[in-house]
Amino acid sequence: MAPKPDNIAAIATAPGRGGIGVVRVSGSGLLHFAALLTGRQLTPRFATFTPFFAADGAILDKGIALYFPSPHSYTGEEVLELQGHGGPAVLQSVLQRCLELGARLAQPGEFTQRAFLNDKMDLAQAESVADLIDATTEQAARSAMRSLQGEFSAAINSVVAQLIELRMHVEATLDFPEEEIGDTDRQLCAGKLSFLLREVARIEELATLGSILREGAQVVLVGAPNAGKSSLLNRLAGEEVALVSEIPGTTRDAIRQALQVRGVPLHLVDTAGLRQTDDAVEKMGIARTQLALSRADVVLVLLDESHQRAEPQDNAILAQLPAKVPRLYLHNKIDLSGHASGAEMRNGEAHLYLSAKTGAGIEALQEKLLETIGWHQETGIFMARERHLEALSAAGHRLIEASQQLGHPELLAEELRHAQRALNSITGEFTADDLLGEIFSRFCIGK
Repeated sequence: MAPKPDNIAAIATAPGRGGIGVVRVSGSGLLHFAALLTGRQLTPRFATFTPFFAADGAILDKGIALYFPSPHSYTGEEVLELQGHGGPAVLQSVLQRCLELGARLAQPGEFTQRAFLNDKMDLAQAESVADLIDATTEQAARSAMRSLQGEFSAAINSVVAQLIELRMHVEATLDFPEEEIGDTDRQLCAGKLSFLLREVARIEELATLGSILREGAQVVLVGAPNAGKSSLLNRLAGEEVALVSEIPGTTRDAIRQALQVRGVPLHLVDTAGLRQTDDAVEKMGIARTQLALSRADVVLVLLDESHQRAEPQDNAILAQLPAKVPRLYLHNKIDLSGHASGAEMRNGEAHLYLSAKTGAGIEALQEKLLETIGWHQETGIFMARERHLEALSAAGHRLIEASQQLGHPELLAEELRHAQRALNSITGEFTADDLLGEIFSRFCIGK
């Protein structure tokens, strides 16, 4: 799939007012293009302060023009960057002039797509560009930068190189069918397969943590009306994002709040209390609660510890929770019951005692919450997407199948080929064009 020969242009800075705005152009013949726009010949890789002229000679803006010759640019093509004032009207006028000079408006992600197609970066690195832009925490930004610098790709390529070496050894035996595979060869293959499995598992673990940083975990708060869900949401968010009232049923709809716990993004959903009601609006809120539960990574079940025993409505709520979703039982209002803060295990499930009002036990809740979603601090985390995890899982599965075919070189070679194919899809060595379109269409315009 060759890059398109035409010139593309777009505003590369975020919408809205700003001190500086950038219009980016990529393609070919941009020195002449720039001369028509600025009235002068630009020196490659040299910042030139210049007016930007309209077709009639009027000055649209004044700013800095930068010309990057091919292939030493972001896209691998000629690139022109026009850095001017950040007003929307000014940027639109400069962009319109670029379109008048023959460029067309870039599609979302087209600059980065051209960088990929021109071998300036592999597919995993290209995806990390968008992940770096979208990062909501410092840890997520660092992981995305590691992937952008090629650490994720290097780890994948290292496994692929060793996999190719093993494939060469196995397929060489197929060229000489009269030679039987001896015990020494089987042991050699088994050892290499064991090593590759460990490496893929290690990368998958780091990628899974990166996926948590990228996507964030869905955490749903459920409990009887007036159990303190909104108070807990406010406590975890560090601000008053939900109304708190003694009147049951105050929360009529799911309230969503993005927050960080030790650098890990979480999407916390405070739901309408699950109870029988004739209120039409509250019924709609309860229906949305059920939808949120079906998508949850972990459910926080809030119980009113100030009551001496479980309320019947608590049991009714528990009966409605998805069986496969992990849950933490939070005994709230220990400031009224006098119970000490802390955690205990009952039948393999965690029960935490806390007070959303005073903050007692909140730190223990944060630790347990991160543990439940599978987070642990690790060095070298790679920013990863669902397709990366699926590819790593598929490769691991194929390597396991290969280890069971040591006595059948034809089947062994086929499993190894599929494992390599799965890993190559991560970096784009093997990737269908329709998948490329789906990936880059989610980028912002100008990137």
